[in-house]
Amino acid sequence: MTVKAPIAPSRSTVSEGFKKQLAGYGLTTAEILYRRPDRRWLLQSFVWQDYDMFPEFPALQDFLSFWQQKLDGPLFSVTVVHSRLIKPAEFKAVDGVFRLH
Repeated sequence: MTVKAPIAPSRSTVSEGFKKQLAGYGLTTAEILYRRPDRRWLLQSFVWQDYDMFPEFPALQDFLSFWQQKLDGPLFSVTVVHSRLIKPAEFKAVDGVFRLH
């Protein structure tokens, strides 16, 4: 009988998004309102989402630079929300039992 050794997890099993979260990145969502190139009076919405660093937002800044250089629809406004998904754990004592929330 042959016994197979357990397969060690490879480094590729950890997602890039999770690695970024551990490095301090948070989920950033931006609603971009822009003017239509063919009808300047009409606004259209585009939602962009990626992991980015608060408060500089380098990934969002790169995307907006690309937009202004390569796309025809001029920007009208950008609304940004950001949340760190991995936060320090909170401990609370309840009836002498520690519960992790």
